[in-house]
Amino acid sequence: MQDKPDIILIVLDTQRADRLGCYGHQKAITPNLDQFARQGVLFEQAISPAQWTVPSHASLFTGLYPTAHQVTQSAHSLSPDRPHLAESLRQHGYETIGFCNNPLVGILNNGFKRGFETFYNYGGAIPSVPHSSNRLPWPLDRLAEQYTQFLRRISYPIQNFFGQSDLAFQLSLNAWLTPLWSKFANFKGQNARSVQDVSHFLRQRDKQGPDKPLFLFLNLMETHLPFWPPGEFVDKVMPYFRENEAARQIMHTWNREAFRWAAPLAAPLGELESRVLSDMYDAEVAYQDDYLGGLLGMLNGRSRRQNTLAIIVADHGDGLGDHNYFGHAFVAYQELIHVPLLMQWPRRMPQPDCIRTPVSARRVYHTIMDAAGAPPVTDLEVDDAARLTLLQTVNGCDPEQHTVYSEVYPPLNFVRAIENHQPELIAPYRCLSTRRAVIQHDGDSPTRKLIHVDGKPDELFDLTADALELHDKIDEMAAETAVLDHKIKQMTQSVENQRDSLTAGEAVDLEDERLLQQLRGLGYVD
Repeated sequence: MQDKPDIILIVLDTQRADRLGCYGHQKAITPNLDQFARQGVLFEQAISPAQWTVPSHASLFTGLYPTAHQVTQSAHSLSPDRPHLAESLRQHGYETIGFCNNPLVGILNNGFKRGFETFYNYGGAIPSVPHSSNRLPWPLDRLAEQYTQFLRRISYPIQNFFGQSDLAFQLSLNAWLTPLWSKFANFKGQNARSVQDVSHFLRQRDKQGPDKPLFLFLNLMETHLPFWPPGEFVDKVMPYFRENEAARQIMHTWNREAFRWAAPLAAPLGELESRVLSDMYDAEVAYQDDYLGGLLGMLNGRSRRQNTLAIIVADHGDGLGDHNYFGHAFVAYQELIHVPLLMQWPRRMPQPDCIRTPVSARRVYHTIMDAAGAPPVTDLEVDDAARLTLLQTVNGCDPEQHTVYSEVYPPLNFVRAIENHQPELIAPYRCLSTRRAVIQHDGDSPTRKLIHVDGKPDELFDLTADALELHDKIDEMAAETAVLDHKIKQMTQSVENQRDSLTAGEAVDLEDERLLQQLRGLGYVD
């Protein structure tokens, strides 16, 4: 056990990089994450391989881009023929445990829970939590856990059906129902509780002196809508809120209208509306940082700290009205794909560092596999883990030449929701389009980004001078566009070749004639 590191993977669901102090946000109240960054390695330009939870987590668990793993919709699942991260680590002698707050990861039958010896799910109508979290005396705590596990086995197929049912999704968007399922069905999980449970688990495990190394996965949903952080954090970030009735009404409306959480804006947000939503997001970020402080402090005090690889990453960011989109469904702009990526491993990275060139967050997978000494999953990956580990970049040898790639497959359930509510937005906002982006930093040249829409160059940005992507340069920089266009086509061909070589991404059952007709009507099948 002594040679293999403990591995802690914390995914901050829906966390924008530009809302943390360590990434330059002046209004941030994030002292704990900032301190973690100062003590480890901060990747300044980490790019998610996808813009929403399902394909992004599939990439974190496989190291593949969405086109290759093919898990691009909530009705898709990882192929059972391909072990993912937790399965590989378990086969390589690791104890594997998950603490999850996102129902798309913890409830849907998408293969993400495979390989975990224990998987606690804090989302859904009947959460599954450690018996120590029940706060009941022995033996009632054990009985409560067994009863919960029994109810969970009954409820999961039902919740999974509702999670993948188009009709159920449409019903859930009703403004009268949203407060019910978002709170009573634990849509955002129980994030602070899960962090406390992780700390308790680690303390108890360390006392027992285990003979296996540990892989622990924690997913937090704090910064996802609906927003309802504790009042003390609202007061710190937006002291005007309590006395401003219009501001409170804006937040009340947005927390009820779930349809708007991932849709284009028919009209730009008003000044107060934009301020309220942005500030409330920052309040959620501050609250999340506060309860993470206890866990991060405890990790610092562990006897295994020197040989613990701790990674904090987001699966994607979030749009707060930027570029006239909200949520994280349709676009490849930085507010969605630029994510925080922080890493500590004192034994292998004793000195703090900041990596300023672009890296792909999918390489978290290769970093973990290489650290654990796990064998490749397929013959195609014989040297991938050692080659693509982020430690290569930390040590000054970037295997991808400072070039990263991201793919945006629109979630079909939201496309259908827009069709039902505001079909006039589908065409002008290109909600059915697949987008791809490539970001490249070449020596002393500026960092540039090209976005493809349906296979054609659409926008070019100089991220060095224009981090907010407000000035499209595609008509002014033909030579640079041609170079990146060639690169993005190369990357697309490469991931398509990987897809064709793998059995991945079990698709929707097209025996369902009603669903087949819907997909045909949307242009996804012939």
